[in-house]
Amino acid sequence: MASGEILRVEELRKSFGPKVVHAGVSFSLKRSETIGLLGNSGTGKSVLLRCLIGLETMDAGEVWLDQERIDLYAEEQLVRTRTRMSYAFQSGALFDSLTVYDNIAYPVREHLRLNETEESHRVHEVLRLVRLDEAAQLYPSDLSGGMQKRAGLARAMVLKPDVILYDEPTAGLDPVNVENVLEIMRSFKARGVAGIFVTHDIPAAKKVCDRLLIIDQGRIAFQGSVRDFEESTLPIVKKFQTAH
Repeated sequence: MASGEILRVEELRKSFGPKVVHAGVSFSLKRSETIGLLGNSGTGKSVLLRCLIGLETMDAGEVWLDQERIDLYAEEQLVRTRTRMSYAFQSGALFDSLTVYDNIAYPVREHLRLNETEESHRVHEVLRLVRLDEAAQLYPSDLSGGMQKRAGLARAMVLKPDVILYDEPTAGLDPVNVENVLEIMRSFKARGVAGIFVTHDIPAAKKVCDRLLIIDQGRIAFQGSVRDFEESTLPIVKKFQTAH
């Protein structure tokens, strides 16, 4: 892998029956970088994230995390990978029967061998980071939609991963909560965490991302800085410039 890269995807292909979703997607992610993954509905942005972390089986291609080719891993090997690359689900995907604290502690208990004091320190550290330390003993049903998203982000961060895959983290939120989520993403980035931000929210992507990628017809049709995006005259880019 090139110097500074934490993740590299080469010619990823994925189909569902006759429907080709990805026809050879290639890109890389640098350490501490956040890239925005844009595309029309149905272009397979979330499918791509799920392929990267092994929740979907890709048909062909390579996925490298640091120097390890993780697309060849069996499920038990992927368990360790998911401590280094975590998934922030669109809905937050919290367990209704568990408190916020226990939701965030769940991956800690699954993957790490910490005593009670160490676990508490780890969980409360990320709760403070997402400004939910007062909500530790509440249940998901007690939380607003924005708070649930922030709890989901805390759970994605609690194992201190190298990469977070953000699946529409601002979807359905009011402007104040969108800004809260973006602030959290920037704070994760400042701590050295790289991210892939799947979104339809172009203004949000421009605020937090170093580069933007557009998926179209199963391939990466554009990739460049926010300035490159704003100045591009490519027809596919102009659709996003004018539509959002």
